[in-house]
Amino acid sequence: MTDDEVYAAYAPLAPDWLRVNFVSSADGAATLEGLSGPLSGAEDKRVFKVLRARCDVLVAGSGTVLAEGYGPLVLSPERMAWRRAQGLPEVPVMAIVSRTLSRLSPRAGIFAEAPRRPIVICPRDLPEARIEPLREVADIIETGVGTVNLKGAMGVLRERGMGQILCEGGPRVFGELIAEDQVDELDLTLSPLLAGAGAVRIAEGRETAEARRLELRHVIEAGGNLILRYVRGSTDE
Repeated sequence: MTDDEVYAAYAPLAPDWLRVNFVSSADGAATLEGLSGPLSGAEDKRVFKVLRARCDVLVAGSGTVLAEGYGPLVLSPERMAWRRAQGLPEVPVMAIVSRTLSRLSPRAGIFAEAPRRPIVICPRDLPEARIEPLREVADIIETGVGTVNLKGAMGVLRERGMGQILCEGGPRVFGELIAEDQVDELDLTLSPLLAGAGAVRIAEGRETAEARRLELRHVIEAGGNLILRYVRGSTDE
């Protein structure tokens, strides 16, 4: 597939659209040795980069940001050129979800070297002394008590003109988005690996009252990987 074909394959279906991107092993593990990176390969990373280029804002939990070693959100010159041609800023905004802020440093590259000012999403009842250092390097969205209200946070992002939302996890953030019925699309790569018992699933945390129906939009086989795109389906089927 050409780059144009990959971009077209992931065209959003509405101006406000929340997609979640994950890779898992063939037996359902979200991590290998505690990280998702070892499950990914060149084929998965190609889709990963296209999804980043297509979004207005990239949302990730602080645990994922720290474990996977996220740096400043930057794109290749080719991806930035594609965004300019679509009338978009050269890079998306990075938004980090944290219940406590205890492990986020304003000196980290994800803040200090960011090409666009990041966003931090946290509960509104945290002590101001914990939030204040991050106000210097990020915009703060305070929502929820004791935990982050992700539904409310997604609403604030949309109010700020960031309708195309990409979430890269982790599993607890994804689980909460499912529980709040916020997910419009799941982009899932099945890696040809068996991880065995012990690893987490791609969604963890709060249980949901009922399963959400998805429709399979495409299946791409590349390098032994199955690259799947699911979108929100009708509840009448």
